[in-house]
Amino acid sequence: MQYKDLQPTAVWEHFAQLNAIPRGSKKEEKAAQFVADFGALLGLEVLRDEIGNVIIKKPGQNGGESSAPVILQSHVDMVHQKNSDTVFNFDEDGIRMYVEGEWVKAEGTTLGADNGMGVAYMLTVLKDKTIKHPPLEALFTIDEEAGMTGAKNLGKGLLEGKRLLNIDTEDDEEITIGCAGGVDTNISLDVRMEETPENTKAYYITVNGLKGGHSGVDIDLGRGNANKILIRLLFQGYSKFGMRLNSLDGGGLRNAIPREAFATVVVDIQKTGEFEEHLHHLSEDIKRELATTEPTLRVKWELTANPVNVVNITSQVNIIRALYSITNGVYRMSSDIPGLVETSSNLARIVVKDGKFTSQSLQRSSVESAKDDIANSIRSCFEQIGAVVENAGDYPGWKPNPKSDLLDIAIALHKDVFHRDPKVAACHAGLETGIITGVYPGLDMISIGPTIKHPHSPDEKVKIKSVADFWDFFLKLLAQL
Repeated sequence: MQYKDLQPTAVWEHFAQLNAIPRGSKKEEKAAQFVADFGALLGLEVLRDEIGNVIIKKPGQNGGESSAPVILQSHVDMVHQKNSDTVFNFDEDGIRMYVEGEWVKAEGTTLGADNGMGVAYMLTVLKDKTIKHPPLEALFTIDEEAGMTGAKNLGKGLLEGKRLLNIDTEDDEEITIGCAGGVDTNISLDVRMEETPENTKAYYITVNGLKGGHSGVDIDLGRGNANKILIRLLFQGYSKFGMRLNSLDGGGLRNAIPREAFATVVVDIQKTGEFEEHLHHLSEDIKRELATTEPTLRVKWELTANPVNVVNITSQVNIIRALYSITNGVYRMSSDIPGLVETSSNLARIVVKDGKFTSQSLQRSSVESAKDDIANSIRSCFEQIGAVVENAGDYPGWKPNPKSDLLDIAIALHKDVFHRDPKVAACHAGLETGIITGVYPGLDMISIGPTIKHPHSPDEKVKIKSVADFWDFFLKLLAQL
């Protein structure tokens, strides 16, 4: 079976059209223009605010004409991640989708179901003339995944609706009513390089085969962080074996758990045997520790040409110790909501290259003071080695409203459609809802969507049956509003 044969046909067709357009965060203009052109061809009112968000307004129809307007919201950008052995140009190539069992996946890359499925549902509703719905204000935001700049700069006075359906939740059994806020911690440090010592051999060390995933949704699954694993392997390299660091390159996007990390180091010829034995034993220990969550973890090393220079000893020790010491993963679980991660940090990116050390990490929390606390903790580790630390991309969480009228309607309908009680929960991911309500106060909001697994990684997939089931739920919800 091909995805073209799946139901509902129009939703999958619009998802495929969107996935044919490169749309990484901060490079999603073609996708935003596609959406704007889509609305214009339908003869609908299309607005673009100064930052580039698209708003398409459609009158109510088939009995919903006199209802109050409802805002639908999804983001057009996607996370670009691929396996290292996948040949793919995200700036030029469309996502290559295929069907495997009950799922739709992509060939070696992220699928873009986060949040392309939400966009596809909205486009389908805008085009369909047969369904009943109230007046709609379809808000397509840009750059959600790399800073939420679309939501942060959303134009005022463009929306009239008081109810908002965010279609960015990734479990059809769940209705989301709250989310975590986040802040980036970015660091830079100039490092002095010196000539590579004589009588040394160089090694290229690789950590890969990890699952990665969404640094919010998946942070509590016990998955390995390739950056932290690599630093653990190198931590005793100098004190025990005289190892010298030439370069580091680990992780990728700020909101993805790192799947791969690489280092080039040199070791005195007389210590190479001991060093290799150290790498072997420690990597086997780490594999045993992570056997359940990371069964395909690989650590390998190979001889390579000696580099011209290495990082000086003081900088090398400071960098490795700082990276080893910073908090990574779950920092605190919520005391109020069982099973909810309250606060976390993800060491997303580490680079040592050409005399410069840079790092990116993302801290999340549903408690603003706790978010500040963990960000300051990360900051302190790096400031102690003289690094320049900047916090950026700060965005607020979304405070749950369990007394929402919109929530009551959705819960009752969910029971009718799915024949089960929905999970009503907050999530540890970042949603744009908390930001949007700052621009348009007083919105009654929920977040919903079909089942998507492993977003922000090449293992991302969307459940075929869930896409159809959610469509049924979504249409009935619109008809009631």
